[in-house]
Amino acid sequence: MADAHAKPQHDYHIIDPSPWPFIGSVGALVMAIGGVAWMQYLKAGDFPFFGINLANPWLFFIGLAIVLYTMYSWWSDTIKEAHEGHHTRVVSLHLRYGMIMFIASEVMFFVAWFWAFFDASLFPNETAQYAREAFTGGVWPPKGVEVLDPFHLPLYNTIILLLSGTTVTWAHHALLHDDRKGLVWGLVLTVALGVLFSMVQAYEYMHAPFGFKDSIYGATFYMATGFHGFHVFVGTIFLLVCLLRAMRGDFTPKQHFGFEAAAWYWHFVDVVWLFLFACVYVWASSGAPVAHG
Repeated sequence: MADAHAKPQHDYHIIDPSPWPFIGSVGALVMAIGGVAWMQYLKAGDFPFFGINLANPWLFFIGLAIVLYTMYSWWSDTIKEAHEGHHTRVVSLHLRYGMIMFIASEVMFFVAWFWAFFDASLFPNETAQYAREAFTGGVWPPKGVEVLDPFHLPLYNTIILLLSGTTVTWAHHALLHDDRKGLVWGLVLTVALGVLFSMVQAYEYMHAPFGFKDSIYGATFYMATGFHGFHVFVGTIFLLVCLLRAMRGDFTPKQHFGFEAAAWYWHFVDVVWLFLFACVYVWASSGAPVAHG
C-alpha cells in the first residue's frame, strides 16, 4: 500500500503544496497599490494608507520584485518536476491547453486595441463630434497629422520579425532532430533579431512626428504598437531563458514544452505585427502627408 502511494498508477501529477500562488498574489496586490501610489507621486499628490503617505514609486518596485521572484521560483519548480518525470503525456497536453488559452486571451487583448483603432478611423465624423479633445477634422488620419512612412522603418521591422519566425522554427526543427548546435544558433539569432526589432521600434518612437497626446491617431497608434513592443520584449526574455536552458542541455526531442511555448508565443507576436503593419501603418496612413527625416 505504501509503495502504491509512493508510485501512483495514473498519468496525472498531484503537485506538492506550493507557497508561490499566495506569494505571487501578495506581490501583485503590492504592485497594484504601488502603481496607484506612483501615479499620485508623479502628480505631487498624497496617497494616505492607514495614516501613512505611500505616494512614492518604491512600493511598485517592491511588488514587482516579489512577482518576478515568484515567477522565477515557480517556473524553476515546474522545470524540476519535468526532470523528475512528472510531466507525463496527459500533463504535457494540459500544459499545452493552458498555453493555448493564454494566447487566446492575448488575442482578445489586442482585439480591444484594434477595435478602438477601427472605431476611430472608420467613423472620424463621429469621433470629431463626440471626442472634441481628440478632434479629427472629419478625416482619417486627423488633419495636421504627419504619419510615418510605412515602407521605411516599419517595413524593416516586418522583415526582422519574419526572419525571427524563421530562425525560431529552425531551432525547433533542430531540437526535434537532436541537433544541439542548430538549436543554440537558431535561438541566438532569434534573440538577436528580437533585440534589433526593439531598438528599431525605440528609434521610430523617438523620431515620430506625432505624440501620444496630440490626437486620437497618436493614442491608438502608441497603445497598439506599444503593447506589441512590450510583448516582443517579454518574448525575447522568454527565448533568452530558453537559450540558456538549451546551452545547459535541458531540452530533449521528446520533452521541451518550455521551448515550444516560447515558440508559439513568438509566432503569435509575429502575426499581430503583420496585422499592425497592414492596418495601422499602411492602410491608416494612405492619403496623409508622410514625415521625412
